[in-house]
Amino acid sequence: MCRHITTKRRQKASQMAILLTHATIATMTAGYGLIEDGALVAEGERIVWIGQTSDIPAQWQTLPAQNCGGRLLTPGLVDCHSHIVFGGHRAVEFEMRLNGASYEEVARAGGGILSTVTATRAASEAELLAAALARADLMIAAGATTIEVKSGYGLTVADELKMLRVARQIAAHRRLRVVTTHLAAHAIPPEYKGRPDAYIDEVAIPSLHAAQAQGLIDAVDAFCEGIAFSPAQVARLFRAAQDLGLPIKLHAEQLSDLKGAVLAAGMGALSCDHVEYIGADGVAAMAAAGTVAVILPGAFYTLRETRKPPIEAFRAAGVPMAVATDFNPGSSPVASLPLSMNMACTLFRMTPLEALQGTTTHAARALGLTDRGTIAPGQLADLCLWDATHPAELSYRIGATPLHTRIFGGRLDA
Repeated sequence: MCRHITTKRRQKASQMAILLTHATIATMTAGYGLIEDGALVAEGERIVWIGQTSDIPAQWQTLPAQNCGGRLLTPGLVDCHSHIVFGGHRAVEFEMRLNGASYEEVARAGGGILSTVTATRAASEAELLAAALARADLMIAAGATTIEVKSGYGLTVADELKMLRVARQIAAHRRLRVVTTHLAAHAIPPEYKGRPDAYIDEVAIPSLHAAQAQGLIDAVDAFCEGIAFSPAQVARLFRAAQDLGLPIKLHAEQLSDLKGAVLAAGMGALSCDHVEYIGADGVAAMAAAGTVAVILPGAFYTLRETRKPPIEAFRAAGVPMAVATDFNPGSSPVASLPLSMNMACTLFRMTPLEALQGTTTHAARALGLTDRGTIAPGQLADLCLWDATHPAELSYRIGATPLHTRIFGGRLDA
């Protein structure tokens, strides 16, 4: 089996090309799509050929080869849901929950998201960036090559824009692709207590317009829940997003079934995330719309929840399932996608194949991206080489990331 791109300009191997040989390649194009003793050529940032090592075309045979020694090569991992720009920490609330307080009780007492809001508002952009880069380094070390970063801890126009500027800067400092998402509709700040509609009209929508005008966002999200925003309030925000040509996604059905998934899917959402309490109507709506279910086992684990997302219902309906870290200070201080994959398998009985699809192909789809998540000609040469020989090992190990090296944009990490 071999695949390649042919162009008129390519008469000889480019000086910017790399050749990987003797790898077990999980292309993720049909199941695992395994190629034994595989090889891959990338020119610039793109994959141009994959096949077996014995079939490398003559035009690339003279390239210096990187012998992978039988190691597993996968697409670079995509974390499609994270909140890594924030100030402070919430270890004390973790202790509170262990002493019996529920997530909702902590939030209603003024903790939860709002405690992070206070710390984030007080932090400078430089302080937020330094902290976010340290968190990004943890994600990179576990195989991430693309991450999504949400706002949502500023909750004023100025502070939401501050967070988004920081999120945009991450990619300038790290070998990492960053997708930014506006999440001003994350919580109701104290100054708007009892006035969520006013908050949507005076902060969420104006900050959305400002962020779009400044080129700071790629998508729009909201938290649809009893402690946050109603479906009607979310719908107003989403209509404003659609008027600007921005894709939407939703934190839906994490604590109750408010039919947020039905709303979001009906408006063509890229994804609905958490979805532990989703009903059959929500599953059907997502299936009809092609909306991705983003499974977030780190939050389930940290909050000691008992209601699991309906994995079997998603399977039966053909709803694609992504897996993400939900890296945030309160409910999911998890930086590792392989650990999230293990949790998804162990806690929710996803299969290792589903977990890897969930952090590659389906995660890319949840971000509206078509140029990553598989290994194929034309795709970005963002790859992970693992100290493993079978893809199931990535979900099997607990807390140990067998990453050998990343290839980012066609270049091996130093």
